[in-house]
Amino acid sequence: MTTQLSTTSYALLGLLVFDSATSQTGLTGYELKQRADRTLRFYWVSPAMSQIYTELERLSRSGFVEGVDDNAGKRTTRRFRITTAGRTSLTDWLHTSEQDFPILKHPIALRLLMGSLMGPGEVESMLDGYVEALAERRKELEAVRELLGDNEAVAYPARVADWGLAYYDSEAEIVEKLRRTL
Repeated sequence: MTTQLSTTSYALLGLLVFDSATSQTGLTGYELKQRADRTLRFYWVSPAMSQIYTELERLSRSGFVEGVDDNAGKRTTRRFRITTAGRTSLTDWLHTSEQDFPILKHPIALRLLMGSLMGPGEVESMLDGYVEALAERRKELEAVRELLGDNEAVAYPARVADWGLAYYDSEAEIVEKLRRTL
């Protein structure tokens, strides 16, 4: 029987694969959330804490991750590691999943769609705020890209960071073109 997993499950398995390359201890749900917030948020929705625990439970029941209790601190925590079956499932998904077109959920574009209900100053202010947010997010991603450097072990995450930087640049360019038409 093949277990159908969500894209979020595959994202978590991927984060656990990265961890297994550098550590054998595994990650807690909280640590997975931190890692997702630092990495996935640039190109995928970072899952909520409750969603991470739900997905980890599901992955555990399917045998794709194993939870190991860690009694080193004041309280017991559970650390998760990807299993061989989990790695196989992730690899199968990478090779066989559909090349879906991304679904754009762009709150600024949605608000601009209804820009006639706002004043021109409000639209301009909204676009200014968006350009500022883009610059800040780009700066954060640029710092991540610099940390990745030219290390071959993280060449693919570096490529995704490069893609993200180009995305932020293109978004800023789109806004500038829109401003000229207002």
